[in-house]
Amino acid sequence: MRNDEKNIDRFMLVLSSPSGAGKTALANKLLSVDNSFVLSVSVTTRTPRDGEVEGKDYFFVDDEEFSLMIKNNQLLEYATVFSNQYGTKSELVKQTIENGKNVIFDIDWQGVRQLKENVKTSSQLVTVFVLPPSISELNRRLKSRALDSEETLKKRMFEAEKEISHWVDYDYVIVNDDFERCFQDLYSIVQAEKLKKIRQKYLKKFTKYTL
Repeated sequence: MRNDEKNIDRFMLVLSSPSGAGKTALANKLLSVDNSFVLSVSVTTRTPRDGEVEGKDYFFVDDEEFSLMIKNNQLLEYATVFSNQYGTKSELVKQTIENGKNVIFDIDWQGVRQLKENVKTSSQLVTVFVLPPSISELNRRLKSRALDSEETLKKRMFEAEKEISHWVDYDYVIVNDDFERCFQDLYSIVQAEKLKKIRQKYLKKFTKYTL
């Protein structure tokens, strides 16, 4: 029998990397070619940047509201990054999966650790770490974006080295030395995960033939 998307249990795909390594571009391309995925929109206390849209890029809240969400157990994971708080609404993720969609997370190692603790079924979670080809190349990419001051750039590079040290906590590691090749690696991971026997619901009808 031919497998199809309707017969696959959904999962949460985490993409992590230091800033500038390309995880956001990879996530966006995956969303454009595979409509079984939806991007998880984070809650943040960060000030909106020019062009960012409420509910599309982030849910923007103040510190008090964020603390209240933590107190009420409304966040599946949360972390402090560059003095700002980021988190994921539990109910939104639950609704997305119940609606038959996979969820992509663009979060760091702190969030991944919490997801591993809070997700009831470990098979629902697939984690991928995206490495830059080198530290010097990462520094060049961050400088070329011209989004940060020299002081902020130094902070980002310091945090990047800390982030990279956590690659060992992930299921898969891919290197973004060539974007298209890196995306094909990511897409291969996604297809392999969809074909795992634990996700293919239609296989249950063959149970009686199992030795």
